[in-house]
Amino acid sequence: MKHLRAILRLLGLATWTLGVLAILFPSRFILMAWQGAVLKLKVLSFRAWARGTALICGMRITREGIAPHPPFVLVSNHLSYMDIVLLSTQLDAFFVSKAEVAHWPVIGFLARQVNTIFVDRTNHADIPQVLELIEGALHDGAGIVFFPEGTSSDGSNVLRFKSSLFDVPLRLGYPVHAAALRYEAHEDWPPASQSICWWGDMTFADHLYRLLQMPSFHAHVVFGEGVENRESRREFANALHLAVKKGFAPAQRVGG
Repeated sequence: MKHLRAILRLLGLATWTLGVLAILFPSRFILMAWQGAVLKLKVLSFRAWARGTALICGMRITREGIAPHPPFVLVSNHLSYMDIVLLSTQLDAFFVSKAEVAHWPVIGFLARQVNTIFVDRTNHADIPQVLELIEGALHDGAGIVFFPEGTSSDGSNVLRFKSSLFDVPLRLGYPVHAAALRYEAHEDWPPASQSICWWGDMTFADHLYRLLQMPSFHAHVVFGEGVENRESRREFANALHLAVKKGFAPAQRVGG
């Protein structure tokens, strides 16, 4: 039964993703003369894709706090590729993602169409261009989300924040909003740290197939207040780290 569930969900995800792309791709060219309309179309398309994807995957979402409205900068802890799905159901935003996502089948193409900003954290020469793209997106009225831990974790704690991407909100005087994410797996399944969080040497395809076998799982997002500007990027990063930890709880199992 669990394998049949996973296969049907994979088919559903592929159909839903291609359907969104079939609407988004030609619409971009029809609306090319209206840049604001194209931006809105990309945001709404990605949010629709995320909500459909969450439903297909069995993600049951609980939200605390108030989500910010664009333009904004938001940071959160990073647990899985499902973080982008979870946050996109709640926010009108574009994401800063690791460079390899751009080359993932189908998902990478979708990410490129909706203005995802890709960063190679191993190449420091890539950072200035990324900062320029973030600044341009904010000037266009977009919301921007990034994960300053720089990698995903098992959900037991919030890793130290890297400060390089805080340069733009620091220079522009933007407050930065915080969100804390947590997943829970049913007690009949492996703990969330293994079944939902994606980290270490886990492979994407194998992890996704096992996640889609689960009947459902719980996803929690806690939106905190914005943190005002600081004297330096490091102080900004430390203040946001504390703000995320304030709403954080470790990944766990649930009964019932």
